[in-house]
Amino acid sequence: MSFTIKENDRSPAITGTLTAGGAAVDISGTSVKFIMRLPGSTGSAKVDAAATIVSGTAGTVSYSWGATDTDTAGLYLAEWEVTFAGGIKRTWPAEDYLFVLVVPDLA
Repeated sequence: MSFTIKENDRSPAITGTLTAGGAAVDISGTSVKFIMRLPGSTGSAKVDAAATIVSGTAGTVSYSWGATDTDTAGLYLAEWEVTFAGGIKRTWPAEDYLFVLVVPDLA
């Protein structure tokens, strides 16, 4: 999946549906984070923040951009990290990354 947003924009939010074997994963009662970083970067992630569960049974999640999340243009790698009961973590997508393109502003 890819998502494009303009530099310094905070809308629209990024959303996704977490699936396994083509079926939605029930994430009711979990916590979800959205993580985004530039490829090859070794420091802190650009975004590492709580996401919103839109529908737990449908596996639908959303992240609303913070004030500085899109202030630097570039192609970012991103993922959803879900923490289930007992601290068990699972990350989507498992086979690759989400790609978030922050396009430079003209001004």
